[in-house]
Amino acid sequence: MLDSLYKINIDNPVDKIIKQIRNLISTGEISPGEKLPPERKLAEHLGVSRGQVREALRKLEFYGILKTQPQSGTIVNGLGIVAVEGLITDVLQIEENDFKSLVETRIILEKQAAYSAAERRTQDDIVMLTNALSNYEKKIINNETAVEEDLLFHLKIAEAGKNNVLKSLMMIITPDIINNFKKYKVCDHSKDLKTNEEHREILDHIIDQNPEKASAAMENHLKDVLHFSKEKTIIK
Repeated sequence: MLDSLYKINIDNPVDKIIKQIRNLISTGEISPGEKLPPERKLAEHLGVSRGQVREALRKLEFYGILKTQPQSGTIVNGLGIVAVEGLITDVLQIEENDFKSLVETRIILEKQAAYSAAERRTQDDIVMLTNALSNYEKKIINNETAVEEDLLFHLKIAEAGKNNVLKSLMMIITPDIINNFKKYKVCDHSKDLKTNEEHREILDHIIDQNPEKASAAMENHLKDVLHFSKEKTIIK
């Protein structure tokens, strides 16, 4: 009986913002080629936080719907209204990922990020990565949740890999991964020490400039999360 009922769709705040921006374009309040209001004004108009507006704009810019011009701000790409609406619809569909798909995508990106970081890291990157890992360690020593510090360490690996497209892809899926980590309580304090040891191993291989071992260590590090994701289904 329940299977025959429609599932309730609960949009996350960023999806709602994207839909509201689409409505602003559809009603002519914002035209293709027109400059968007500042983040603060958009946040006030939409009744959301500036951080959520920033995340939505970043995603729309990544998909080519918005573009930022020096000295001009962020504008709607010069496409027709129908085309822009279609692109936004596609983005919303892309964003409706289940946890397993997000994790699978993350593993593909992270393995390459670790590989590239080991090939291309500089001394400044080593300092940056060491500091990021230190921030994670401080949190777990104090028995505090360190989800953001964990993922920031991974983003710094992507930075060290000098691949801006890969880093952008990781930044797009990172907020959804954080939300799902918290929702499903993936992070367990009892596993923090193991996670830290795995982080250390990845960093050591990056410092030693061993791409194969860095990539393999990253895959091993994420295997528990992949296993967990296969057991969970997000109801939308």
